[in-house]
Amino acid sequence: MKISTYISLFLLLFLSSCGAYYNQPTGVERAVIGEGTPATSLLKDLPKPKDKVVVGVYKFRDQTGQYKPLENGSSFSTAVTQGATSILIKALEDSNWFIPIERENIGNLLQERNLIRSTRQEYVKDADPNAPQISPLLYAGVLLEGGIVSYDSNIITGGFGARYFGAGASVKYRQDRVTIYLRMVSTSNGKILKSVYISKTILSQAIDESLFRYVNFKRLLEIETGYTTNEPIHMAVTEAIEKGVESLVLEGLKEGILQSTDAKEIVDAKIQAYDKEKELADKSSMYGRVLDPKRTKFGIEITGGTTLMDGDYANPLARPFGRGALKYFLSESINLSASTNVLKLANKNNLDVGYITTDLNMEWLLLPRDNFSPFVYGGGGYGFTRKFENTHGKVQFGAGLEYLLSNRIGLKLFGEYNINFSDNIDYIETGVRDDYYYKFGLGLTFYLGKKRSKLF
Repeated sequence: MKISTYISLFLLLFLSSCGAYYNQPTGVERAVIGEGTPATSLLKDLPKPKDKVVVGVYKFRDQTGQYKPLENGSSFSTAVTQGATSILIKALEDSNWFIPIERENIGNLLQERNLIRSTRQEYVKDADPNAPQISPLLYAGVLLEGGIVSYDSNIITGGFGARYFGAGASVKYRQDRVTIYLRMVSTSNGKILKSVYISKTILSQAIDESLFRYVNFKRLLEIETGYTTNEPIHMAVTEAIEKGVESLVLEGLKEGILQSTDAKEIVDAKIQAYDKEKELADKSSMYGRVLDPKRTKFGIEITGGTTLMDGDYANPLARPFGRGALKYFLSESINLSASTNVLKLANKNNLDVGYITTDLNMEWLLLPRDNFSPFVYGGGGYGFTRKFENTHGKVQFGAGLEYLLSNRIGLKLFGEYNINFSDNIDYIETGVRDDYYYKFGLGLTFYLGKKRSKLF
């Protein structure tokens, strides 16, 4: 029974692994045509050019000086490819907008042409003197310059693992990032026509599963499995370069530097999609955070939850409360909240009384441009029973989390501590300490009005 239990647990871990586990190489594979990247199809789907541009690429270099990182240091192998020039030329061909000419090894080309001329002069004696000479070299209308400017290792690392009675599993991941700059230079006057900046993350993952357990006297069962996947750095560099070429073409179309034979509607749709992507990139920061104002100036909050008395009696009981609030944002992160609260406070066999409070709070959202943000707040208020038999002033403070379910609705969870300037909240005055109570709530905030690109 023990052995079958452990094997079943291992199989459960095994079957929960990712699909890469089931595609492990078990034999020699033949050479295949290189895979494309997500940017390759976008590059080939660009509008058709009116005239192709003759372009020269002398060198698209690795400017990072970065060596391949290892767990115990670094190796003498470079972190990124040294053949980025060849990748760029292939991307220029795939775009169908450029005619690349040989410039990286132009010395070899010129030497070969000199050999052709000398061979004809020396050995072809009876050749027609009017025969055409070797055709002239094309010259570039523009040059493409730039390079791979950075390779950042371990910008994010993390993982998760668990082990129980010798059975466990773990997941680890690491994210690197490569960045390129690409610029188009006019050969007639040296003017930089356009410059683009592209970055691409590189993901590595490792999954391990193991079972180590004595199943009987002197009988040890040990099972291990796992796999690691590393996104090829070459593919990441290729995708970044292809995205850079696509951006250069669309920037050229947008500025009128390049012209297309496609219908204006098609070109405008491509440029509009590109502008939206740029706008999103301008609002984004590291780790995929989109730094865009999320909330309007006005909001209505509806909240429900429970209260817990902290007074002179023992055995407090949880009782419900409800809140309605109006919010006005003074800035993206700070707002004023005016609320009315209906609540009950109770202690077992001693107290069960209802109160109404009016509160005014100042609330601070710590991450106002994220969908998920913690917040803290504090303020003052006034409480009374329905017949105004018992009134009191108070201050309150609390903290919570808010998650935007949509552009207009936020879900919030919070806890609050109320300090009352009265020892008669529970209708008994004992000692020198006033009566306090806690509130724990869950609610919705509805944001009203038009959301602007910049609120304040």
